[in-house]
Amino acid sequence: MPFAQDTEVMLRLATQGFDLLLTSSLEAAAGVLAAEGHENSPIHLMLLGGCMFLKAALGMEPELMEDSLKCFTLAKQIARKHMKHAKTSTSCHHFQPGIEWEVIQADATVFLGLIRTNSKSHKGYYLRALYELNSAHSKFNKLFKTLYPNGLDVYATPSQPTPVLHTTTNPPSRSVEEFILSGAAFGYGLFTLVLSLLPTKIRNVMGFLGYGHDRQLALKALAVSAASTDMHSVVAGLVLMSYYGVLLLASGYQADQKRIIDQYRGIVREVSQRYPKGPLWILHKAKIQRVTGDPKAAIVTLQEGLQSDQPKSLPQADALLAFELAWTLFQCRQYEESAQAFMDLTKMNNWSDATYHFLAAGCYVSVGKSAKAQSLLDALSEIVDKRSRNFPTEVFIKKKLAFYKKKHARRGGDPKRFAECMKISPAEELAIAWNTHAHADKETALAHIEELTALTPPVDIGTECITSTSSTCQPGKFLDLDTPDELAVRSLILGILHRTLGDFPGARKLLHDALKHYQNADANSWVGGLTHFELAVLDMQEGEWKSAVVSEGDPADGEVVLEVWKRAIKSAKDTLTHAHALCTRETDLSSRLDSRILMLREEIDMKMRQVRIFDM
Repeated sequence: MPFAQDTEVMLRLATQGFDLLLTSSLEAAAGVLAAEGHENSPIHLMLLGGCMFLKAALGMEPELMEDSLKCFTLAKQIARKHMKHAKTSTSCHHFQPGIEWEVIQADATVFLGLIRTNSKSHKGYYLRALYELNSAHSKFNKLFKTLYPNGLDVYATPSQPTPVLHTTTNPPSRSVEEFILSGAAFGYGLFTLVLSLLPTKIRNVMGFLGYGHDRQLALKALAVSAASTDMHSVVAGLVLMSYYGVLLLASGYQADQKRIIDQYRGIVREVSQRYPKGPLWILHKAKIQRVTGDPKAAIVTLQEGLQSDQPKSLPQADALLAFELAWTLFQCRQYEESAQAFMDLTKMNNWSDATYHFLAAGCYVSVGKSAKAQSLLDALSEIVDKRSRNFPTEVFIKKKLAFYKKKHARRGGDPKRFAECMKISPAEELAIAWNTHAHADKETALAHIEELTALTPPVDIGTECITSTSSTCQPGKFLDLDTPDELAVRSLILGILHRTLGDFPGARKLLHDALKHYQNADANSWVGGLTHFELAVLDMQEGEWKSAVVSEGDPADGEVVLEVWKRAIKSAKDTLTHAHALCTRETDLSSRLDSRILMLREEIDMKMRQVRIFDM
């Protein structure tokens, strides 16, 4: 068993392996961590399990999770032995002897729970996962209260790396003490954040069982860990980057966007300075560029990341860069390049070839190349039919294929050329779920509006951007859009684009028009809930605009501003209730919408705290 100096050496050697993971390659890191002599090091085993976990998750190779599970299990067992021995040994820190091994045990327990939760091998695994997560919750709660008895306000974070008055820096770099403090903040923050993001019904059950889910405290704890320099700090940074990336891209509204972007930038800057070759930081740099209105710079960043001839630390992460690139190209209406990027993904991971084919086919529909689109749609039909269990996007795709085949047959078309009846790219519908239109720049949004309003029948709603239309119905010719499903989708996209351009009244009229058509829709079960969600986003964005106008006219008129926010928040909350009611198990892509509703509700609650509204 290790003495104090042995623990420090163990941590230093394991950290070298971790650095290799982020600067050289996953395989090189695994080789160092699995080298002879480290079989009894819980820290080496934890990191080796982490390497395998990353390889399995990023490379979409679930079979590798079993190896990861073995490492975490062994790390937990050996850490327990070290903890018992530490009580009678010399400690290398001023905390309770052996607490470093408690951190390792808790880390391992969380990962074991996460792996087992996602395992489909047998029901016993799921019950074991609940046990593991309950155990981790208890451990991290205890560690957090022990190590942070006065809270987190005095600790530095990436957005505030220079301490202000009464704020402390974190302990010496890469010391055992830093490992302990950072690990406790990381584990507590990760566990609490995951709890806060669970679907509402599950969160209510977890709350009844005694689990708390203060999301802001979770984010603060992760930020404190991310400001450290130990191995936990990078993982905490990754968790925060992933959360902020999703929040900024998908929630539609943030109560304090500037603070989120500052924190996001700070984490990316901190980690990329330490490990400049990491593809995951390149990904998040591009996400920041995209959400701050510079998608063309994001495209350059992603292309350079993918084309780099430098050795790559995580080549499995290239698929994430390629996926982000494909959507960013799509957002910029570079459809053929986007199609190629989506098809490149079929060679990079095993997630869903059918979804990639469908999105690429949609890109070709957008540029009028129906023959190319048809060949991809034919190929994906075979892919989907071969699968015993379809992903949510694939269930959606099967319905869309049936819908367009039925439409083409009704119009007397050749059943082998049903792509010809697609007038709104089917990829546009998935783009709504990925919130792509909400990040369009003015030029792109106007071009999109012009294209959609050129379709027949004409849009009969006047807005700042729709003053006239080139759409003309010709006798004897089929309408481009002849179903409520298609008309609802057109109005929904137009509503989002008008909101993006700041035409809030026009956006509201178009979104209500989408709801009108949705009442008679056949295949698009998702349109109702998503349209209500977009209306709630509109309420909050319009509230920001109105309150800014009032404050600019009379900065002292706080009562009027408060009244603006009361009306906006009440309307948004009521509308989200409708959205949630329509987000059922039978609704396509419902889990994605449920997550977006959850994020938006949290942002609305934060705005209420900001403007001091407590009685709604």
